[in-house]
Amino acid sequence: VQLQASGGGLVQAGGSLSVDCAASGRAFGTMAWFRQAPGQEREFVASINWRGGGTYYADSVKGRFTISRDSAKNTVYLQMNSLKPEDTAVYYCAARLNRLVATGVARPDLYDNWGQGTLVTVSS
Repeated sequence: VQLQASGGGLVQAGGSLSVDCAASGRAFGTMAWFRQAPGQEREFVASINWRGGGTYYADSVKGRFTISRDSAKNTVYLQMNSLKPEDTAVYYCAARLNRLVATGVARPDLYDNWGQGTLVTVSS
C-alpha cells in the first residue's frame, strides 16, 4: 500500500493551490489530509469517506478548502483557496481501511497508512 502526495509549492496569501494523493494497493474507507507546521503537532485538515463522499473539515479551513476524490483514479484532492500564511505546513495524506465516523476522523492514530508529505508555503 502506497500513498503518493504531490502538488505542494509556494503561493502568495490569498492565492490557491491544490494537492493530491494517489493511493495504490487497495481501496480505503476514509482518506484525509493532515498538516504539520514547524514546531507544531500534526493537525487534521479534512477527510472524505470513499463510499458516499461524506466530508469533514477543520474549522480553520472550512469554507476555504475542499476535499474530493476520484474513485477511478483512487486519488483524493485538496483544493485550497484564500490561503493564509498560517496555512504553511507539510501536508500529509492518510488513509484508513475502514470508514471512520465523525468523532474519529481527526485522530491521526486511527489511520493505517500515510503519504510522505508535500510542503505548502504561503507568503504574506
